[in-house]
This record gives sequence, structure tokens and C-alpha cells, in this order.
Amino acid sequence: MVEDKLVEKKKQKVLKGPKGRIVAVNGQVAEVAFRESDQPKIHDVLLVPDKEEVLMEVAMSKKPLVFYCLVLRGSNLLTRGMEVVNTQKEMMIPVGQGVLGRAFDVFSDPHDEKGPIDDAENRPLYEPMARSLSHISGSRKIMETGIKALDFFTPLVVGGKAAFVGGAGIGKTVLLTELVNRIVVQKHLENTVAVFSAVGERSREAEELYQNFISTKVLPFTSLILGQMGENPAVRFRTAYAGATIAENFREKNGSNVLYFMDNIYRFAQAGHELSMVMSAIPSEDGYQPTLSSEMSSLLERLISTDKGTISSFMALFVPSDDITDSAVRSILPYMDTMVVLSRDVFQSGRFPAIDLLKSTSAALNPLMIGIDHYNTFIRAKLALEEASGLERIVSLVGESELSPENRLIYSRSQLVISFMAQDLFVSVEETGGTAEFVPMKETAEAVKDILDGKYDQLDPDDLRYIGGIENVEEKMATRKTRALGVPKPQLRQEPAPATP
Repeated sequence: MVEDKLVEKKKQKVLKGPKGRIVAVNGQVAEVAFRESDQPKIHDVLLVPDKEEVLMEVAMSKKPLVFYCLVLRGSNLLTRGMEVVNTQKEMMIPVGQGVLGRAFDVFSDPHDEKGPIDDAENRPLYEPMARSLSHISGSRKIMETGIKALDFFTPLVVGGKAAFVGGAGIGKTVLLTELVNRIVVQKHLENTVAVFSAVGERSREAEELYQNFISTKVLPFTSLILGQMGENPAVRFRTAYAGATIAENFREKNGSNVLYFMDNIYRFAQAGHELSMVMSAIPSEDGYQPTLSSEMSSLLERLISTDKGTISSFMALFVPSDDITDSAVRSILPYMDTMVVLSRDVFQSGRFPAIDLLKSTSAALNPLMIGIDHYNTFIRAKLALEEASGLERIVSLVGESELSPENRLIYSRSQLVISFMAQDLFVSVEETGGTAEFVPMKETAEAVKDILDGKYDQLDPDDLRYIGGIENVEEKMATRKTRALGVPKPQLRQEPAPATP
């Protein structure tokens, strides 16, 4: 009896809000008409009396007093003429320490079989925790990862934004997970938490990601927000904002160094495109929505650092058909401090992480941030790799032996540098059978300098693959020097043959 009264009281409370009426339903979009005195605000949440499953959000105006509303769930329950009620509130998302170690969606529904998220406060999804410009801070601190190719060729910045750019299946998600492991779990950056927005991921990939976080002991320091590929575009689109809201709260309330990961930011742009199509917006360049640039800015400009804490963003960026000139890709790159390009050719050659060392860039590559020695070595290495790239066609046709002595030296040392950048990762050693380690940035720069100076000319490129730090190759060098001096290799003792009777 008491429960019935509570339900009736809840219904009465809902019915007191401004009302509208559905005039059309088109898939995931409903057109709702309001009276002039009851016009809603953008992002207001709408409910339907007696149908708790239905949840809608006001998106934009179609014409005076008629609004496009995104149906977040329950679209199969809607009919024309149905009454809706405006809650006059935005969507809310749980934030704070209570969301660490949890996997849930934009509706706060758990996906980890741990029950409801009760011990967390809620914040509006679209309300940025903005501070005045005087409180926004920039950082000159390098985020050392121990991944040689990243630290040397594309150093990451604390509080910066990095895009991991590439096609399907070449290691973007693996690199993101590895960064969580190295920076959060191994405490290479103090007071750090991670927020991972899985936008448009397949259900299988989301499950693998969750299990990977458990096996690598990453999950207790991470909040995982899921907006899977099977969800409607409105849900996928809002999953990115949910992650930004959680990250902002950790930054402002806890003073944390937040690592914000999104896999995949292209799916965020794609979801906006789908919503634009169903709301009959005139497409812009490449068929994308005309609001693409403003949608990117509304999300990425929230991921800033202040005097309270930092947000370091790492975005996996899928490149459709490996075409980096795609409009969605080009709308994202201007916000990035670092662009790590993953190459299918490198991946197929068996070198991991599959980073294209020449195409990848970083704003941190200047003497003030990485030091003059590292910078000078980087310039030498890049010039050598560029020259070697020009010699690659000649080598493929007639062989390395046909190069001039000078070009042969440049080419061989470039191959040593490239091989040295191959490295086993902690999150993949069970599959590769290798040994992962943290290689300090300074040691990597010194090793590259020694390679370019000719210290390791007697080695083959394969000798430097997956060795970790350069000190691990000393034994191989000693073996080669012994052979070069003509010292015979040790032989097994041969027992004398028995006498013939």
C-alpha cells in the first residue's frame, strides 16, 4: 500500500512539469510540439507518463514551438499524439571516487555485475566546470612513458592532448591500455586516475578491454564509460561528454592528474553525423554534419588543465580507408599537441608498436622541453631516417651492397635505430612471450646517439629488436667482437671413438 502511494506521488510530481505532445516519430528522433509558455531548453530531459523506459532529450528547434528530440531509449514505445513531460533538467552522470573501478553507461546502468553506483554524486552532462582564463595552466612537463618510440620521437606532455592515428587493427587500443598501465598502475605520475570512454566500440572489444583492465590491475584506478556500437547514435555521442564530466570532477574536486582516454574519437564524429542526418540538417564537407567543428570544440576544450589539476587526453583516432585527409580526421588534429601515426606497413613488418617514426609529430620536440642533447639527437635521427627512406627503393631493387659507402652507412644505422624502437609492452607479453621493461627517456636518447655515432655498426638490425634497454645488447657485441678477432668458437669435447676389435 505504501509503495503504491509512492508510485502515485512520483507520477503526480512528473505531471506538474511543462507538457508537450509528439507530432512525429522518425527512428531515433521525435518531433515534439510545446505551447509558447512551455518551450523547453536545449538538453532538457523529457519523460512519458506511465512509460519509465522512455527517455528523450531536446536537441534543436525544427520550427516555432516544434523541437527535434533525441530518443535515448524506448523509441519502440512512442506513438504520435503521446503526451510528454519536461523535467527541466539535463542528464546526470555519477562522478567522484565511487566510479573508480566501475564500468557503466551514460544512463548510470552498471555493466560489471557490481550493482548500482550508489556512493557517488551526480553532475550535469553538459555543464563544464569552467574557470576563468587566469586559472587555466599550461605545462612544460614531459610525461615519461618508458616506450622508446614515444619518448624519443613523439614525447607526450602532461596536460596535453595526443591522437593515436591509424586504420583498423594496428594497435591503437593496445597503446592506450599500455599507457594506463605504465602511468597509473606503475605510478610514473603521482595522484593519477584514468577515465576511459569507449565510444562506438564493439561489444566484444569492450569485454576484452574490461578483462584486460582486470588482468593488468588497471581497473581499480580507472572509470570505464561504455557507449557500444550497437547503441543508438545519441547514446554514443553522449558517452564522450560523460567521460569529460567525470574527468573534470576529478581535476577540480580531487586535484588529480587525470588521464582521459577515448576509443574512438572518430566514432564520436560519426555519431554526430548520424544524428545530423535524421534531423534533416544540410550536410557539409565530405557529407559530415555542418556542426562538426563546434561539436569537437565543445568536447575537447573542456579537457584542459587548471591550477587545481591536469587532464592529459589520449584519443584513438580511426582513419577511414587510411585517408588522413578525411574531414572528421582534420577537424580533430588541430586540437592535438602530439600525433602518433600508426602504420599498416610497419605493423606487417612485425615491429611493435607500429609507429611511423617520420609521420608522427609532437609539440614537445623543442630544446626547452626535452633538453638540447635529446633535441640534437632527434634532428640527426630524423634526417638519417628521411635519407634512408629515399634509399629504400634502390635497396629493394639492387640491394644494400650497391649503395655508396656513405649511403650504406646512413642506411644501416637508420635500420638499427628503427629496430631499436621495437619494444614489448606489458599488456601484450602474454601473447608475445617477450619481456617488457620501462626504458628511461634519457637512456633512449643516449642509445640513439651511440647508434648514429657508429658504436653498434657491427650489429645486425635484428640484434636490436625487442631488447629493451641498450645495455641488453652488450653480450651480443662481445660475441661478435670475439668472432671478428678470429678466436675460434668453443667446441664441445669429443670423446675418442672406441677401438675396433
